[in-house]
Amino acid sequence: MSRAFTRQDDNETSLSDIGERPVSQHRNLVTPHGLSLIDKELAGLREEFAKAEASGERERIALVSRDLRYWNARRENAEVSVPDADSKVVRFGMRVTVEDEDGKQKTWTIVGEDEADAGQGKISHVSPMAQALFGKEIGDVATVSGKDWEIVALDIGE
Repeated sequence: MSRAFTRQDDNETSLSDIGERPVSQHRNLVTPHGLSLIDKELAGLREEFAKAEASGERERIALVSRDLRYWNARRENAEVSVPDADSKVVRFGMRVTVEDEDGKQKTWTIVGEDEADAGQGKISHVSPMAQALFGKEIGDVATVSGKDWEIVALDIGE
């Protein structure tokens, strides 16, 4: 029987099904820490690739190759951005504390897309909150999803 008519095992991933990781169309702004995270990711993937190649794991080679292409592209177009220490307005890389009408405060550091982690207080520079905050200073109000947030503190992140 032709191989075209055989069913692939449900647990086995077809190498043609892997696809590429989408690369953002936004500028790849990164903090110095974010750039070091990219470099660490690349180093780890290179080691993983060598191990997969040595053991002949075709699927693992394909997956790691895909991730290497992604992180190499992100490294190549990374733009390290560090805010001026005396900036009075919200910029990339800054830590911003905002307060809502109920007095609830949140502190966000505005970082690159790949280093964003809301649970750790790091939001992407392309997020609605970051976009609403850019260019504002202490005392200004940013409105996100119909909710007002007053900027109450501003300093250099990381």
